[in-house]
Amino acid sequence: MLQSPWRPCAQPGDTLTLPPPQWLSLLLLLLLPGPLPVAGMEDAAFPHLGESSQPPPRACPPRCSCPRVDTVDCDGLDLRVFPDNITRAAQHLSLQNNQLQELPYNELSRLSGLRTLNLHNNLISSEGLPDEAFESLTQLQHIYVAHNKLSNAGLPPDAFRGSEAIATLSLSNNRLSYLPPSLPPSLERLHLQNNLISKVPRGALSRQTQLRELYLQHNQLTDSGLDATTFSKLHSLEYLDLSHNQLTTVPAGLPRTLAILHLGRNRIQQVEAARLHGARGLRYLLLQHNQLGSSGLPAGALRPLRGLHTLHLYGNGLDRVPPALPRRLRALVLPHNHVAALGARDLAATPGLTELNLAYNRLASARVHHRAFRRLRALRSLDLAGNQLTRLPMGLPTGLRTLQLQRNQLRMLEPEPLAGLDQLRELSLAHNRLRVGDIGPGTWHELQALQMLDLSHNELSFVPPDLPEALEELHLEGNRIGHVGPEAFLSTPRLRALFLRANRLHMTSITAEAFLGLPNLRVVDTAGNPEQVLIRLPPTTPRGPRAGGP
Repeated sequence: MLQSPWRPCAQPGDTLTLPPPQWLSLLLLLLLPGPLPVAGMEDAAFPHLGESSQPPPRACPPRCSCPRVDTVDCDGLDLRVFPDNITRAAQHLSLQNNQLQELPYNELSRLSGLRTLNLHNNLISSEGLPDEAFESLTQLQHIYVAHNKLSNAGLPPDAFRGSEAIATLSLSNNRLSYLPPSLPPSLERLHLQNNLISKVPRGALSRQTQLRELYLQHNQLTDSGLDATTFSKLHSLEYLDLSHNQLTTVPAGLPRTLAILHLGRNRIQQVEAARLHGARGLRYLLLQHNQLGSSGLPAGALRPLRGLHTLHLYGNGLDRVPPALPRRLRALVLPHNHVAALGARDLAATPGLTELNLAYNRLASARVHHRAFRRLRALRSLDLAGNQLTRLPMGLPTGLRTLQLQRNQLRMLEPEPLAGLDQLRELSLAHNRLRVGDIGPGTWHELQALQMLDLSHNELSFVPPDLPEALEELHLEGNRIGHVGPEAFLSTPRLRALFLRANRLHMTSITAEAFLGLPNLRVVDTAGNPEQVLIRLPPTTPRGPRAGGP
């Protein structure tokens, strides 16, 4: 099926249109606060088409651009009236970012070859759409009517009669309070986010058996507004976004084909296994910012989801790692909960984890068992930032690539917890209470692959000695460093970036010989010290003297 060359301009709150089956990289974006612009967004940036080597067609509406015989671009012209003189050969028509209030039936009906119609961001009201508005557009595949003034009246009942090819319909950011009637059965992507929808009537989606992506986030849906048949007929559904609603339970009747279920920002207090029984193919379950407490995920609640890859539980009230998690789970995202302890077997059920995020919980060193991470041999990323740890955890998996320990209460570093971490590339120890005397001899000895070390905002009085040889980026800002001697960086010949801002450096604090053995050094940041510090990089570098600054 032809894909639309035009997508409307991105607006705050718009959501991802995901190209399955490569869900993983896109799902990780959803785990962060706020949307990120990526290829495939429903309202992705709409570029002006470039100049064509062929002369533009003769029949082109005034001020519009017609780079090809089948393309008419009237984007952003403040049009108040539907343009005339549009060629009958047009297949792609963009009228987004104008001030149109209505669509004249006679003008639309003559454009029977249209495949893409973009009306994004206009002033079109329900009264501005004629009955059977799109009935003659039998080739129409993509229609965008997001960010308009459609209200409770919605679309005319027969608006899509005869339009049997529509794959994408965007009605997001309007004032709809219920699903439009008589939606095309050919739909593959339906965008209804940012409306006022509180209920999906029984049978409203019974004919949309080809629907793959359904976006209902930022509405007013409650449990009573959905029933066991709402989604049960959607035998092709892969992505369902119900985030930012008022649900207190997981919806029933989820289809087996579902791969991603986004339920973040609801009021869910408990997850019941029965509600997930039908969605056995689920790979990504997002439950962030709900009301899951100590009993919110009882043992066995996720047992039906044997293929679950990612479980996102950010910002709930869980006081422990949920028991009996699916064995094939690869990413467990649990920051900003109330987890205070890690027992020897709390993570034993998920030996395949590659990412574990327990940041900003209540973990104390005395309550982290020395065998808590023993089974996690596949773990590559561990985030324990923002807890109450006073020392490094023991028994860390030797395959770790990234270890986040910033914003704890670390007072000492010893070689033993870091032993065997010869694949570690990034280590953050920022915002702790470390002094140089607290770093034991040989602490860095086995970190042969370490490229980034963050020791910023501690209590260091000089550059720690014997840093890893592979180090390329070193953060020492916000310490108490008042002197940098000639041997400070002898052990780090690959250093590329050095951050020394907001220390206690003066003009004569750094000896000229300190940087002689650093041919790759490109960035030295010494801003925010008591005096401006002039840094002269080694003569082998292409740049001359540089004053430290922002």
